[in-house]
Amino acid sequence: MSKPVVFIAIAILLATIMGAALRVAHHAEMLAVKLGEPYGTMILTLSAVLVEVVILAIMMLSGGGPTLARDTVYSALMLDINGILGFAAIIGGLKHGEQPYNLDSGNSYVSMILVAVGVSMFVPEFVPQEKWQAYSAFTIVAMVLLYGLFLRLQTGKHSYFFDYAYEHQEEHEHGAESISTGKHAGLLVLSIGLIGVLSELMAAFLHAGLEGSGLPAIVPAILVALISASPEILTAMRAAVANRMQSVLNIALGASLATVVLTIPVIEGIALFTGQPIQMAMTPAQTAMVLLTLLVATINLHDGETNAIEGYTHVALFATFLFLAGIGL
Repeated sequence: MSKPVVFIAIAILLATIMGAALRVAHHAEMLAVKLGEPYGTMILTLSAVLVEVVILAIMMLSGGGPTLARDTVYSALMLDINGILGFAAIIGGLKHGEQPYNLDSGNSYVSMILVAVGVSMFVPEFVPQEKWQAYSAFTIVAMVLLYGLFLRLQTGKHSYFFDYAYEHQEEHEHGAESISTGKHAGLLVLSIGLIGVLSELMAAFLHAGLEGSGLPAIVPAILVALISASPEILTAMRAAVANRMQSVLNIALGASLATVVLTIPVIEGIALFTGQPIQMAMTPAQTAMVLLTLLVATINLHDGETNAIEGYTHVALFATFLFLAGIGL
């Protein structure tokens, strides 16, 4: 099959996946209205991570390369924190000015993300090859326990960390009575399943299209991250326009945390079971970008309000990520 035909097929599949993502975003928003925060956006982020895990597992078992999972998680962090949060803060800031959110949520998310990335992607650089399997097993257990504890806090005694009382919230809650949880949950699962199937097809075309094309090796990882994040992008931008920055934070930072602590254990588990080599330690450029991103996020999320200027700082980092990816770093 010729390269032009392959790229046309990839474009059609991407358009179809984005169409399915629109439905995922709609059903997730309905569940968010029905269930309230943080449950609604938590469902959205977990669904997106599930798609990412499925795609990565398929591509990994098909010979996707030892750095595919690392590059995908890195790309997802850049897309979620710098892309989604940055553009949402700009859009919302230009329309509404400073947008309030629960300060405790931002602090909790950033600290958990830093620990998760540090343990699973910074420290491996210093682990000897002969000790890799033992540390990989430790990482799997640590990530699962970390996210289990976080979910307990997020849905238990500290659930108020991830909620914010906006004006007219009672009107939304009143309208939620007519929303069918089962219907929207079922359709959301079906939409996610469709995205997974289409993504599997796209992975095959992508491998054929990129082979010998000279494009940077990180391109497949960026596309996987973009596909899994597409429902989150749509929902976050709508929330920013509606002046609901708490939902944006729950989506952007919640997705980042879930990507690290759920995707990495699955991929490392597959690697241990099949014996396939993987490289989870970040490159120096990736490490610098992640640390700079989390530092900027910590500074920006210190006062309980976002604005367009803070959004610009994250978008600048996102542009830097794209430039570095373009030159192969």
